[in-house]
Amino acid sequence: MTKKESVAFVIKTLEELYPQPPIPLTHKDPYTLLISVLLSAQSTDARVNTITPILFARADNPYDMVKLSVAEIKEIIRPVGLSPMKSKGIYGLSKILIEKHGGNVPQNYKDLEALPAVGHKTAAVVMSQAFGIPAFPVDTHIHRLLYRWNLSNGKNVVQTEKDAKRLFPKACWNTLHLQIIYYGREYSPARGWNLEKDIITKTIGRKSVIDAYYKTKKGL
Repeated sequence: MTKKESVAFVIKTLEELYPQPPIPLTHKDPYTLLISVLLSAQSTDARVNTITPILFARADNPYDMVKLSVAEIKEIIRPVGLSPMKSKGIYGLSKILIEKHGGNVPQNYKDLEALPAVGHKTAAVVMSQAFGIPAFPVDTHIHRLLYRWNLSNGKNVVQTEKDAKRLFPKACWNTLHLQIIYYGREYSPARGWNLEKDIITKTIGRKSVIDAYYKTKKGL
């Protein structure tokens, strides 16, 4: 297949499998989404979704969040991991939102990435999922799959994002990045991968990846 044909196949397949992919992190507004995405770093969405109701019952806006101490936030979010860094980030960004943005989450990369503990991927998720602004956040699933699908060289997430934005129509970015995440979890995981069930990789995948898979299956 040509790159253009591969891209069309990916879009068609994912549309059939996940026509309306839900946002995996439970939230009610841009602020709670921002906090949820920050908490999801090196954790799972499922685990974050068990902790955020407890945190948001105490503080679901920056004004209430800064009434808590960093230690109190840390204790609540401990189960998601990296709680010392994340609690400082949550408190710090809440303070900045109040002081510089009227308590609102900004709708641009520059201001979002200036917030404590907010990197480019977190900012991209907020831009896409909170504000509907076209973005293509690249997580480990998307990075892995675009390499397996021979649509990116897998050098780093920055290059993968550039390739994704170059190959896929802008109008489908916000939905597509969610569809790829769900597909990666269900059909093309890093561990326990069964190529026979992974129709996209089996159809358009990188030859070296497919060859390596079958060599491993044969114990070579």
